Amino acid sequence: MRLTPAQLAAYDRDGFLELPGLLDPGEVAVLRGEVDRVSQLQAEEVKREGADGPPKIMLGMHLAESATASAAMQALVRLPRTLDLAQQVLRETDLYIHHTKCNLKASIEGSAWPWHQDYGSWQLDGIRRPDMTTLMISLDPAAEINGCLYFLPGSHVEGRHDAVFDTSTAYHLYAVPHEVTRERIRRYGPPVAIVSRPGDAVLFDCNLLHASGHNLSADDRWQVYLCYNTCANRPEAIPNPRPAYVRGTDWHRPLQGINDTALMRAAGTD
Repeated sequence: MRLTPAQLAAYDRDGFLELPGLLDPGEVAVLRGEVDRVSQLQAEEVKREGADGPPKIMLGMHLAESATASAAMQALVRLPRTLDLAQQVLRETDLYIHHTKCNLKASIEGSAWPWHQDYGSWQLDGIRRPDMTTLMISLDPAAEINGCLYFLPGSHVEGRHDAVFDTSTAYHLYAVPHEVTRERIRRYGPPVAIVSRPGDAVLFDCNLLHASGHNLSADDRWQVYLCYNTCANRPEAIPNPRPAYVRGTDWHRPLQGINDTALMRAAGTD
């Protein structure tokens, strides 16, 4: 999928680009089946809403050696419709996966994600430059009632803000301080709700301020995130690095594109 000059300009200006209908219903069904299978596992890569609650985030499904490994996810990160998009917005061909994650907002129980920048955590992984992008793919309808993403357009241009460690939800992360968020919303706002249908996608810059609310609906809301980094931007050595399922180590093996039907073949449905 080739982006137009106007689409690339919009990504650079706003920090994100919406891509309706990136996956077809059959591919969405395969990924939903894999996410459902992995969500039943008791593994380090599956973080839950409390000790016995539903999953909030699942990591490492693209890694063959992970307890959460999925052949379909391993294919997804290398499809022309995914890898090529990341290569275009990053203006680089040699990419690897920093991590993949599935954010699962269970009905009623699915908690919020505070305002944050992904690079707020990723810089602490030893990554020197914000030459990174994330492709989010919806597996369910996303709306304001069930905790869709909110973006603050243009907020990426100021770079990374000093972050604070937030423990208010089940998965702890580095968030943007409230006083900074308030000022940025007044400057760049209002935030944009990323309402989507299954198979819709959005690319977004790692310094874009984003958040999502509680799932107040009767249905789950599942989304997949593919986080790409340039191989030249590999993490520097740091003390006590995070596990490979969240801080990728495959920068010495740039991702190679595969046939666009590979996801269905990996699932044995083609």
